[in-house]
Amino acid sequence: MNKLNTLTLKKAINLLKKKEISHEDLYKDTYTAIEEKNTDLNVYLTLQDHAEKLAPPQLHTALAGVPIAVKDNFLTHGLRTTAASTVLDDFMPPYEASIVSAMKKNGGVVIGKTNMDAWAHGSSTETSQYGPTKNPRNPKHLPGGSSGGSAAAVAADMCIAAIGSETAGSVRQPAAWCGTVGLKPTYGRSSRYGCIAMGSSLDCPGPLTKTVEDAAILLNSYAGHDKYDATTSPRSVPDFTSHLHTGVKGLKIGITYLDHPQMKGMLTEKALLDAGKIFEKLGAHVELVPISDTPQPNTILKPDYAIGVYTVCQRAEVSSNLSRFDGIRFGNDRSFFGDEAKRRIMLGTYTLSKGYADKYYVKSQQVRSLFIQNFAQLFTKYDVLISPTSPGFALELGASANDPMFGELQDMLLEPSSISGLPGINVPCHHDEQTNLYLGMSIIADQWQEEKVIQVAQAYEEHTQWNSWK
Repeated sequence: MNKLNTLTLKKAINLLKKKEISHEDLYKDTYTAIEEKNTDLNVYLTLQDHAEKLAPPQLHTALAGVPIAVKDNFLTHGLRTTAASTVLDDFMPPYEASIVSAMKKNGGVVIGKTNMDAWAHGSSTETSQYGPTKNPRNPKHLPGGSSGGSAAAVAADMCIAAIGSETAGSVRQPAAWCGTVGLKPTYGRSSRYGCIAMGSSLDCPGPLTKTVEDAAILLNSYAGHDKYDATTSPRSVPDFTSHLHTGVKGLKIGITYLDHPQMKGMLTEKALLDAGKIFEKLGAHVELVPISDTPQPNTILKPDYAIGVYTVCQRAEVSSNLSRFDGIRFGNDRSFFGDEAKRRIMLGTYTLSKGYADKYYVKSQQVRSLFIQNFAQLFTKYDVLISPTSPGFALELGASANDPMFGELQDMLLEPSSISGLPGINVPCHHDEQTNLYLGMSIIADQWQEEKVIQVAQAYEEHTQWNSWK
């Protein structure tokens, strides 16, 4: 058997429950991988010592004591939480994020806290004040962000699965660049309580895993209503693994954004057209959905407009959320904020100031509503919409320097679904053997339809060779 840290979540759980492997051996291999790789890749900011001792001896739990990496913006009781900012360099949370508590109750163990863009501001993990994370597939390249550390931990087999958070692509984009699966549930499907807020109307915890089934299993462990978070939905939570093997026969799939200037003639266009052919062979009805500059039936709004909407909405919410970090309660004062945080605070404060709120913030919310209405119409015709996750392969280290709009441009194809609160998933859809880098495909569905994106993603994963853990 290969080293146990290379197991998928599903396989690790099954082998533990059959007592064919032990927690001791599983954690030994995982810690060995961390020791060998972390100095170079800079994936973990804080490790849990002897995490295997925290694994429940009873194996009947859903996660059976497997090691899970957690993005460092989720509060973890007894384990340092920094949000990758030196403002919180020595911060020990007095309570724990609800999804972390839920995951633990279901048998998961936090093995460590992963690097990220500071305060989740970015799509490269280069704004981390503890240094950038490198892409395990090719260390000369970025892992994406802001959940770059969690995606890298999975790609490098330095955990069995991981948790990240997405505001506008921060789960799916690093999953694409690192060649993993990244699932963003519907906004309100899982609790934000204990997640250091960035954009409160957008933030969404999500799994980063080796396979689609792993993502469904991990989401099962913590999704649901939380009395501490009024934005969580009271609706019942389905078993996200229930439609894994239903297939796509009879489903209507729309391929989007391929007529965007950045996609035409690119490898991402070919990869998505090839994916469409696979879905057709599996019995789905596939159509190209044209881009439109204005809301029109059966067209999709140009994603470029979402850049401005997200920039204004997110910065405005950042200026409010980061105002609490004043050095009185959390350690270091505001002089410890990095440049990106300062830029976002200033721009957000400006867009909310007297005389400008109507001009910028209110207008952005109005355009946001147009995106929501556009998707609502499209999902009366299509079951899911697919597109490239990111315009291209992972960029080289340093690519985000001196580019304050780096993240927005790299997440352009994901921002429309994020500002609309929709569920989506990334699955690898191409592998370049020369660079060892991956392209990702985004699959989105209507609100509360996580099972549908999981169903379609699983069918694609089963019938292609792009997943490196199959």
